[in-house]
Amino acid sequence: MQTSRIVFACVVLAVCAAEQTPRPEVSDTALDDALSDKRFIQRQLKCALGEGPCDPIGKRLKTLAPLVLRGACPQCSPQETKQIQKTLSYVQRNYPQQWAKIVRQYAG
Repeated sequence: MQTSRIVFACVVLAVCAAEQTPRPEVSDTALDDALSDKRFIQRQLKCALGEGPCDPIGKRLKTLAPLVLRGACPQCSPQETKQIQKTLSYVQRNYPQQWAKIVRQYAG
């Protein structure tokens, strides 16, 4: 389950970071597993919003949130782009209040 948690964070806000190191491919199944872990998602959302403590994943999420929310993903593969869109749609649908806060905080 730890792997799926790392996958979630990477897909939500870290997959498109402008890094030179290769990223491992994330399966759609691993993404679905991560999205089903509500406690993990809520913990990461609280971190991103400054409402709770951050683990290393949350810290990375906060750093990269502005890039992904602005659509800055120059190095994303088509598969990564699809997974990011799926994850963002999931958060918008299932956590609308937190989503609105994230957009206000990071997209501006």
